[in-house]
Amino acid sequence: MLPVLNKRLCAGLIAGTLMLSAGGFAPLAAQEIPNDFTAIVREKIPAVVAITTKQIIQDQATLGDFLSPFGSPGLGPAQPQVREALGSGFVISSEGYIVTNSHVVAEASEIHVVFSDKQTLPAQLVGRDPATDLAVLKIEPRPNMTATAWGDSDAVQPGAWTIAIGSPFGLGGTVTVGVLSARSRDINAGPYDDFLQTDASINRGNSGGPLFNARGEVIGVNTAIVSPTGGSIGIGFAVPSRTARNVVDQLIRTGRIERGFIGVRLQEVTPSIAEALGIPGSKGALVASVEPGSPAEQAGIQAGDVITRFNGKDIQSVHDLTLAAASQKPGTKTTLTRNRGGSQQEIALTIGQRNDEEQQTSAVPKSETADARLGLSLSPIPDEARQQLGLRPDTTGVFVQEVAPNSLAAENGVQPGDVIVSANNRDVTQPSDIQEEWAKSRQLNKPMLFRISRQGQSLFVAVATAKS
Repeated sequence: MLPVLNKRLCAGLIAGTLMLSAGGFAPLAAQEIPNDFTAIVREKIPAVVAITTKQIIQDQATLGDFLSPFGSPGLGPAQPQVREALGSGFVISSEGYIVTNSHVVAEASEIHVVFSDKQTLPAQLVGRDPATDLAVLKIEPRPNMTATAWGDSDAVQPGAWTIAIGSPFGLGGTVTVGVLSARSRDINAGPYDDFLQTDASINRGNSGGPLFNARGEVIGVNTAIVSPTGGSIGIGFAVPSRTARNVVDQLIRTGRIERGFIGVRLQEVTPSIAEALGIPGSKGALVASVEPGSPAEQAGIQAGDVITRFNGKDIQSVHDLTLAAASQKPGTKTTLTRNRGGSQQEIALTIGQRNDEEQQTSAVPKSETADARLGLSLSPIPDEARQQLGLRPDTTGVFVQEVAPNSLAAENGVQPGDVIVSANNRDVTQPSDIQEEWAKSRQLNKPMLFRISRQGQSLFVAVATAKS
């Protein structure tokens, strides 16, 4: 079916070229429309492998466990079960290093790679990075082993040819062809999403396989699909080579990943927040809190700053800054531009080492005092709840005990259990402070800006003075 597919793609492009020419546009050059990809496939397919894994699952229920709470006589205790999985990968060096997806080899007790000539070899896990879903394996090198070469994912634009090779459904050496559909896709798979999207068919078993450009260079690692049926509908995603190469090199060199860290918690700049801060537009990343002792604090970054550029690139959103900071090597000196109170300032900053530990807290007891106009029930912070709220001993503020349904506060994101630290950049210690600032905001017909501590983290919430 592949030659037929290629012919249809080429025929469609040729027809489109003829119609565009008739409409006055210059025809595409003949060399831009390949007849087929046989030369690339013949050269690269020996470097693409199928990956098989086995995982021992302990404490699985036997049939007796389903028949009775006490089991069934004669069936015996639960026995460990073996679960097998299948994926793809590709050789990146003659030393025997192979790239695949982290989820393909996660928790595996045995890993084998199967080459296109059917030779099967055991593999050892060098390291994996769940955050980008990448892993590196190592095998004993084969004589004259074919290896792939990295390409430049940043140079590939939508509409360019893409070639996927892998083992969908266990069918090794399967080739599919399409185009790059889009770049920089965030599919909410993780904090570092920056996927290439392709319509080259990717199915179960393709995970970890290479996505080539028309020169036979690896521009991505096939990782995920969008599908209501489990099969390809033409929406596949690959980790770009820019990211993959950096992660793979670190795993081979040290077995672990170093990511840049600046020590800020961020949130998006909504139109209401932008209006409350007095800044134009809603681009950039709003600093909700700064970690004590972090590179950001040492550089003078404060909560309420909006970061608009980082390392010479514009920052449109929180995602942009997260990717930009993480991609920097710890110890690197860089610059960022912040907007504070409508004034832009460029400052220098030294990247630190990321620490991914997260803090979780539990619910807190309630107290009384209400603000009916805002839809909030407020009180001083209960001393006995400070630890549960994740608050430092010197933190001051007002505790939100209830939020009325469909109120202005609820509509704009205030939640029970929040601690309001400031209102309109004024530190607050009692409910009357918030009432005063609310009255000022209503008089100016301007959203009131809350700085909130929520489960040990800080963020800003802009509460509109009227229903949206």
